[in-house]
Amino acid sequence: MSASDLIPDGPMPDGSISSPYHPPLSQVLETLGSHVLTAAYAPGGEAITLGEPIVHDPDDPLDERPGCVLLAVGSRVAGQDTHDLVRRAARLDYHAVVVKDRGADLGPLIDTAKDAGIALLIAPQRIPWRQLDALLTAAIAGPGAATTTYSTVAIGDLFALANAIAATIGGATTIEDPQGNVLGYSNIPGQEIDEIRRLGILGRKTPQRPTNRSEYTHVFRAGGPVRFDSLGPGHMRRLATAVRAGAQLLGFIWLLDGEPPVVPGAMRLLDDAGRIAALHLLRARNPSNPQRWHSSETLRALLDGTASESAAAVRLSLPASSPVTIVAFAPAGPMAEPGTTLASIVDLISLSCEAWHPQAVCTTAGGRVYALLPVPPGTPAARLVRVATGAADTVRKSTRLALHAGIGPVVEGLGEVPSSSRLAERVLRVLAETAGTSVAVATDEQVRSRVALLDLAERGGVADGRLLRPVRTMLDHDRAHSTTHSVTLLAYFDAFGEAAKAAAELSVHENTLRYRVRRLQELFDVDLADPTERLVIWLQLRLLRLRGEL
Repeated sequence: MSASDLIPDGPMPDGSISSPYHPPLSQVLETLGSHVLTAAYAPGGEAITLGEPIVHDPDDPLDERPGCVLLAVGSRVAGQDTHDLVRRAARLDYHAVVVKDRGADLGPLIDTAKDAGIALLIAPQRIPWRQLDALLTAAIAGPGAATTTYSTVAIGDLFALANAIAATIGGATTIEDPQGNVLGYSNIPGQEIDEIRRLGILGRKTPQRPTNRSEYTHVFRAGGPVRFDSLGPGHMRRLATAVRAGAQLLGFIWLLDGEPPVVPGAMRLLDDAGRIAALHLLRARNPSNPQRWHSSETLRALLDGTASESAAAVRLSLPASSPVTIVAFAPAGPMAEPGTTLASIVDLISLSCEAWHPQAVCTTAGGRVYALLPVPPGTPAARLVRVATGAADTVRKSTRLALHAGIGPVVEGLGEVPSSSRLAERVLRVLAETAGTSVAVATDEQVRSRVALLDLAERGGVADGRLLRPVRTMLDHDRAHSTTHSVTLLAYFDAFGEAAKAAAELSVHENTLRYRVRRLQELFDVDLADPTERLVIWLQLRLLRLRGEL
């Protein structure tokens, strides 16, 4: 079913003639967000309008559908047939063509779209064409649409949507974000609820329970709705489904199956509701600053590998070859509510970074805030340290939250952003070990030796089969007898063989330290006169400390 199937065409009761609703491209893009659709090129800005989406099979002829959106299924950005399809669509008065972002250079196809005078829209590779068609259809269908089960619900009104789902399927409904925060819930009289539902509404978050992780994981991994017979004594049966836009998890729908029970075909209806909810959750995610939000989502996609360099360049309005760096920020201490804390500081970091460069972008992911900073040629590393330090100080003064900031290397192009991010993450790990809970900022070069140790640890540098026999027997002895020979030797090496300094680190007398070192040489056949053996034993003990095994 397409948008035109929902819109009456022809004489209206008052004798007037209805016409299909064609919303502006800018409105459709704002509704769907960059997880679903991005304009690589739009003639005359984004003032053009869009009609219904038309799915095109490459083997079928292209029909004339003025104003519509062509979904170029099976096309390849670099293929000559795709360029020809864009030109044919423009001649037949289509307003836009949608292609998938599969990592190829978009530049030549953008040039073709410009020459033809037609909008070129980009969808992520991992969003199915069927879902893209459904989301576009829902976003384009406007106020003239015929009444359907959910069509009277304003896009983004999650409480009204929850009521519509509850009325259709017959059970109290909750709509949650990926972290279990309650975004909307139904309040239809007569529908039974239980304690989990009551606490979730009161706290606006699903209550903590031992089985939460396994239940949400089961729903997330399922290909559609799932049913739970019970979540424990006194808890009602439930239906649940994950809401997605392609590979992006947008949230969950939970529906109680009590008295009266849900209607026959409830699982199919919940699957339909999940597809409708995707559009609502996409719209609900849009903040007051849509451009900043779209840029943030693009950076997140670039970091996790779901956006190509070419598509990201279009969305961020940056040349693909721009020199950039990633700065990763993380709280210096543990957080009670990581998601809430990060959401409260990301705008502060964004403002600080935008003061450095107007096209700086920030996003949150995995308990971190990531900032992409364009770096003009010749910028000294000390300047980047000052930018990151300024952002961390702004957060500390406003929220009293101390941050660590790891600055990755400057890379030559958006395609190398993940590598800069990986090194920024390693710097954060080093700072967590060495800086405690105070504000600390460092580049990868400033802590390069410790970063190199992390690399060795991750590559199996201290796997059991690679440990020297003296190290292996020393560790076994410490475990069996609760001794600290390995810690003593590491402190001795770290102090460069200075007994007084190592003794102070371990809070023991200097003579005691010397006795322990002599004793462990005898017990474990450690040859401290051999510089190579000293190096390798120190390195293995250091790596074990990094892994938390010493």
